[in-house]
Amino acid sequence: MPIQRRAAITLAVLALVVFLLYELRDVLLPFVAGAALAYALDPVADRLERLGVGRLAATLIILAVFLFGLILALILVVPLAANQVAALVASLPAMIAKLQAIIAERAGPLIERAGGGSALQDLQSSVGNLMGQAVAWILGFLRSLWSGSQAVVGILSLLVVTPVVAFYLLVDWDRMIATLDRWVPPRHRATARMLARDIDGAITAFIRGQSLVCLILGTFYALGLWLVGLNFGVLIGLMSGFLTFIPYVGSLTGFLLSTGVALVQFWPDWVSVVLTVAVFLIGQFLEGNVLQPKLVGDAVRLHPVWLMFALLAFGSLFGFLGLLLAVPVAAALGVVARFAVQRYLESRLYHDGTPILTVDAAMATPAATGATATKPMVANPVPPAISKP
Repeated sequence: MPIQRRAAITLAVLALVVFLLYELRDVLLPFVAGAALAYALDPVADRLERLGVGRLAATLIILAVFLFGLILALILVVPLAANQVAALVASLPAMIAKLQAIIAERAGPLIERAGGGSALQDLQSSVGNLMGQAVAWILGFLRSLWSGSQAVVGILSLLVVTPVVAFYLLVDWDRMIATLDRWVPPRHRATARMLARDIDGAITAFIRGQSLVCLILGTFYALGLWLVGLNFGVLIGLMSGFLTFIPYVGSLTGFLLSTGVALVQFWPDWVSVVLTVAVFLIGQFLEGNVLQPKLVGDAVRLHPVWLMFALLAFGSLFGFLGLLLAVPVAAALGVVARFAVQRYLESRLYHDGTPILTVDAAMATPAATGATATKPMVANPVPPAISKP
């Protein structure tokens, strides 16, 4: 089959898959969540199998422990978090009004001298509009995620269907992988296995490492803001740690929100405001110099901008389902892109159709032709593969 025809068939299949995912996004969430859960728990099941536990028994034990922890978290954490979020949203208008009053009190005379009598009112109006638009955007984004993911199946079906799907997939996981491996043509099997190992390594390294980073930073922010005495400090800290999964978004959101609350609560006590800012500065130092290099490292090789775009784009298109698919798809595309670039740099297309001579072949060329040469002709080395998509 010509390569153009194979490329066209591949692109058509990919387009069909994307179209079906978009059209069925409201129904697919429990199944994708179950597959993600089975993928994450498969190493635990393999370890229990090596200890002598059967696959079925290992699956039952793992899912029972997971469901017990999930139910306990839903009972203890969700009501408290919901109450805190409702209280924070209800207090936002008063906070915005007090920030406007602080601006008028401290910077009013200077602004009026610089820009005239209406400059202060314009600044206060701009601050109020900006804060209102920011709050509306955040609430609208959260509402779109909720409605997009729960429009058809609802939260009840998510909690019921996901464990069932995860159970069946986890029991048959090894057999499914072996079947997919047999479907690959033998001449491409080594390449497919290499790509699969690279994709699996990138996904697992990111999920495990970044999850630990989010947990540690969320605990640090919550504890630090609680010690400072900030209102809603625990909620803001935990939310910042959770949003750290999206590069820069978690720290920036937590910093702006906590600084605004600190100004409203502690003014004119600058010491408490500075301590609030210091919590996030220390957290950013720990994330960039300790947590990310040690827990995530270079194994993922996903650029933060690429990851941020994937999360926001998939979240906007598919809701919560998109957030589940964003990291695996971004990691897979990154691995495939690096492989394609490496193959291109090694191909005759990159070298303009000229043959790539080895050192031995280049040294043998003068003897074969009867020509003399003072040094061997060595082809230009292939540039190293690009490490990031």
